[in-house]
Amino acid sequence: MFTLATFIILAGAWLLLSGKFDAFHLALGGISCLLVALISQDLLFHERKKGLAARCGEAFRFLPYSCWLLYQIIVANFHVIQLAISPRLCERELDPHIFTFKTRLKSDFAKFVLANSITLTPGTVTIRIDEDVFHVHAISRKAAGDLETSETMSEMERRVAWVFEGRA
Repeated sequence: MFTLATFIILAGAWLLLSGKFDAFHLALGGISCLLVALISQDLLFHERKKGLAARCGEAFRFLPYSCWLLYQIIVANFHVIQLAISPRLCERELDPHIFTFKTRLKSDFAKFVLANSITLTPGTVTIRIDEDVFHVHAISRKAAGDLETSETMSEMERRVAWVFEGRA
C-alpha cells in the first residue's frame, strides 16, 4: 500500500511537471516513478503509525509553510545580493560564522525539513546535526536571524513543529 501511494504521488508530480504526454515519455516516467517508489517508499512513510488523516493534516499544514519559506528565501536573496553589490554594507554586515543551537523537534523528519529549510535560505547552510544540536554557517548576523539569537524556538523551528508535530 505504501509503495502504491508513493508511486501515485511521484507519478502525479511527474505528470504535472514534465508536460510530456506521448507514449514514450509516459512509459519512461512510469518506470522511473515505479523504481523510485520501490526504493524509497519507506522514506516518505517513515512513521507508519500515523494514519491517513494525520498525513493529510501534515500535507495541508505544509502548504502555508511552503509559502512562508518561499517568502523567506526571497527576502534572504535580497539581503545576500545587497551584501554582494554594496561594499559599504559588506564591510559593515559581513560576518561569516558558525553557530549551534539545540532544537526542540522530536521527529527525525521534522529535523530533516528544518535543516533543509535553513540550507535553502540564502546566506545559511546547515553543516551538521548531532542528535538535537544543529551546526549552521551564516554569512551575517541578519542571515542567521532568530535561529542564533532566540532562547525559545525560532520562527522557522516553530513552524516546522506546527507542520509535523502538531504543536507550535
